[in-house]
Amino acid sequence: MKNCVASVLLILGITSAFAQQNEAPEYSGENFSLEGALSMLKKANTIEEFESFINKENNDVNNLDLNDDGDIDYITVEDIIEGNKHVLVLSAIINEKEKQDVATIVIEKTGNEEAQLQIFGDEDLYAENTIAEPFDVNDKMDSGKNGPAIPKLVTTRIVVNVWFWPSVRFIYAPSYRVWISPFRWAVYPRWWKPWRPMRHTVFVTRCHVHKTYIHRTPTRRVVVHKSYAPRRHSSTTIVKNRRGTTVIHKGKTGRVRAVHHNRRR
Repeated sequence: MKNCVASVLLILGITSAFAQQNEAPEYSGENFSLEGALSMLKKANTIEEFESFINKENNDVNNLDLNDDGDIDYITVEDIIEGNKHVLVLSAIINEKEKQDVATIVIEKTGNEEAQLQIFGDEDLYAENTIAEPFDVNDKMDSGKNGPAIPKLVTTRIVVNVWFWPSVRFIYAPSYRVWISPFRWAVYPRWWKPWRPMRHTVFVTRCHVHKTYIHRTPTRRVVVHKSYAPRRHSSTTIVKNRRGTTVIHKGKTGRVRAVHHNRRR
């Protein structure tokens, strides 16, 4: 009887572990919603407020636990300026010494009252060329070219002028002081309390609302400028390979263990 119970428990444990493994995203970065980040930027009045929005649990933007400590990672924001461009760098705090960039939002002023932006998932965490941008729709009736026909509604997506987003106008104001997050490992805002990450399938469902007017695109409309490259954060504890992302942990005893996050096939 005892052997039977032990066998059942073993099977349940294996099944549970297999289910959790299969629920892991194909790329670690998919536990951070790029679309959600842009939704929060559109909603925010300042970059400081934007940072607070992406780190609030009920906004369903961040589900990252890159250091695998059982708590959500805090995401900092740093603004890099070059000419008429701003690069907002979103980074996860990994440990006392390291951060890992999650995404960059590039904002470019293209006219007197015109600006465009895109968000790029970092190459360590996302598939190559992972880009998202806001869009709007243009509806028009098409009666057809060849003879009489029943008109049909044709919908096309158009790139959004983000100049009138409060946060965009804020960073281009003459009085703007460049935002660099003051927070680091063990030094967080008083209001912030980390929570345990949810299953990826649940997170995807909850953050789907952000995709209403923000979508993925293969087309680069803005370029990450040269000032960002030497300041990019890439954690040595996160190793990317073909089969997934392996997070390397060094415990108090000095022993190192690897926690592998498989990709779906």
